[in-house]
Amino acid sequence: QVQLAESGGGLVRPGGSLRLSCAASEIRSRINDMGWYRQTPGEERELAALITSGGNTNYAEFVKGRFTISRDNAKNTVYLQMNSLKPEDTAVYYCKVGVRIVVNREGAYYDKDYWGQGTRVTVSP
Repeated sequence: QVQLAESGGGLVRPGGSLRLSCAASEIRSRINDMGWYRQTPGEERELAALITSGGNTNYAEFVKGRFTISRDNAKNTVYLQMNSLKPEDTAVYYCKVGVRIVVNREGAYYDKDYWGQGTRVTVSP
């Protein structure tokens, strides 16, 4: 069973920075996209940033120019560098890892997403 371990959340003042990490273990399949989502109470979980297996990135408008997503394939880890943090960035941040699972020698497969447990980020004076 794939395990995701998130770290790096905490309390920071407006304008400050944090770096989130999400390490995947027990991986026996190819990792596809890796992403960071965030959720505030009463709201839907929303995508903040995504990085494909090829290194292409996609950012939500509200983080463009401030957040940078990266991945270390050798460590099965995805990072989110968050700069110029604002109070509205306060949320629980979740990482998501997409895995391709091959089921037979003919190459049949299915894709499955795994979620981290979430790490809280609070931006406050």
